[in-house]
Amino acid sequence: MKRYVTLMASTALLLAACSSKPPAPDWQMNAHASAQKAVEAYLSGNARVEKLEWDRARAEVARTGRPDLLARLELVRCAALVASLAPGPCEGFEALRADAVEPERAYADYLAGRAQPQQVPLLPEAQRKVAASGDAAALAAIEDPLSRLVAAGVLFQSGRASPAVLTAATDTASAEGWRRPLLAWLAVQAQRAEAAGDAEAAAALRRRMAVVELSAGGTATGSR
Repeated sequence: MKRYVTLMASTALLLAACSSKPPAPDWQMNAHASAQKAVEAYLSGNARVEKLEWDRARAEVARTGRPDLLARLELVRCAALVASLAPGPCEGFEALRADAVEPERAYADYLAGRAQPQQVPLLPEAQRKVAASGDAAALAAIEDPLSRLVAAGVLFQSGRASPAVLTAATDTASAEGWRRPLLAWLAVQAQRAEAAGDAEAAAALRRRMAVVELSAGGTATGSR
């Protein structure tokens, strides 16, 4: 599950909340593990497990009585939604925005596609160059696959996703076997191919979607 450590570290989810001295408190370890499982379940399209693990993660963080930590947890969930082209109001975070620190507010605005230039230095390191340049080269330079998909999702919803960005996002989701975002990015590519009159490319993309839907058993397009 190493791929999720980068995303959670970049949003300062839990590890920055406590001393680095061992042992870590139980709530921290439990919340971190449940958040990882929830993200995995979401990307795989398993809505039942996703909900169960998010509920567990929230309950563990709530034990601290710190809304700022709960806000950070909500950002992880919203980032996974953006990576899968399922953006929308990050309601869980917005309800806690007043208690969140500036980097978390900046990241929430970034995920919503409305980050201001002065907020870019506050973003997770993996996202800064993409936020500043918006180009595919900066996107490809992001090593962590989930962070790369998050950046691609932000570019898409802000109208800056070039064909190279779509290809990079699709290839990333495919390589990781993440069915939910893969279906979403393939659908966008198919729609663009159809709009451009490239029926052959669109048909090939939809055949890929059919394979993914078969392997997912229909779960990847289910509830967020």
